[in-house]
Amino acid sequence: MDLSTLGRPLEGLRVIDLTRALAGPYATLLLAGLGAQVIKVEDPRGGDLARENSPYVGRDGIVVERKHDDDVSISHLTRGRGKHGVSLNLKAPEAAGIFADLVRSADIVVENFSAGTADRLGVGYEAAKAANPAIIYCSLSGFGADAPEGGKAMDVIIQALSGAMFASGDHDDPPVRIGVPIADMLAPVFSVIGILSALEQRHRTGVGQHIDVSMLGALTSFVAIENWSAMAAAGMGARTGLTVRRLSPFGVFECADGYVALVAVHEKMAQGLFRAMGAPELGEEPRFASRDARVANAHALEDRINAWSRTLPVAEVVRLLEAEGVPTAPVRHPEEALLDARVVAREETMPIAHPSYPSTVDLRTAGIPIRFSGATTGFDDVLPVSIGEHNADIYRDLLGYSDADIAALQAKGVM
Repeated sequence: MDLSTLGRPLEGLRVIDLTRALAGPYATLLLAGLGAQVIKVEDPRGGDLARENSPYVGRDGIVVERKHDDDVSISHLTRGRGKHGVSLNLKAPEAAGIFADLVRSADIVVENFSAGTADRLGVGYEAAKAANPAIIYCSLSGFGADAPEGGKAMDVIIQALSGAMFASGDHDDPPVRIGVPIADMLAPVFSVIGILSALEQRHRTGVGQHIDVSMLGALTSFVAIENWSAMAAAGMGARTGLTVRRLSPFGVFECADGYVALVAVHEKMAQGLFRAMGAPELGEEPRFASRDARVANAHALEDRINAWSRTLPVAEVVRLLEAEGVPTAPVRHPEEALLDARVVAREETMPIAHPSYPSTVDLRTAGIPIRFSGATTGFDDVLPVSIGEHNADIYRDLLGYSDADIAALQAKGVM
């Protein structure tokens, strides 16, 4: 089957995107990549916060500080893909009516203001529902739509509150911030799951609904997959650094020129590891002869593995382990990982570029990591480089506003 001739799963759906920064824009990016038309609404007085994120790309290549008006933040270049951009000052008296017109044309609204802000601006769920009872309205906030108004959250705040920072690292280490914005990325995935679930229910009922996702709840639910109190009661060290000792041998080990990850939890794998180490007799040693014994003596076992792996380059350790059927991989830097031929071929990472200035650097970012047998994914060739870039396409061509109406609203600072 030629997938290039197939449509994307969400084609025909329209999304009004009130989001800013990362969490909300990533949710609408996923919807855009799945085929929905996304209309990104930005304040005409500055637009999305991500527009000010360094580094930028433009006529001088990649720079830390913006030098030209048409330099574009790589964050915005990534998150704005496939979206039509309109400007609207939500604090203007006329904004509520314009928002209602947008909602009447749409299926989905996504916002990630702090709790209570959308309602105060007149663009909350009740206002959207009044304009379109079938609307699916998703609120993505730090602590939930029922949290006290004004509670602001950033990824590092949620990582701190969720316990995630004390899930990684050795026992006496300071807290460890996860290097990717995990809370900002996880909550939007749950938001999209909620949106798609609500769409399926709407197929049966014809009625829309409000979806409420909290960043804290999303990340804490992931932390909770491990039973921390049970491990503490059993005297097991729950916090994990380079290795997970309750699964030993499991984790990352040092080589002469880098690091390697390996998993030898089960008996067959453990025996393969010992053979790869040139020490099959370890499998007969009482400390390492069973899974429970290896866990009980994890420190000693890890010392033996590191003593072996540190004498060899990564490539040789991987070769020896693979020959014995032990799951293993080199530990790569992100730049290398994004160029893995497997993820490139599946478009799980994708190139991006300034629309006017080609870059000599392979700028690569997230794709849609889902494959369909009867559909395709991908982004429309559209990007709001400037704030309000597609005002005419949306306000005039879609909603029917006259050029005079648009000009008057722009003159008043509404658009």
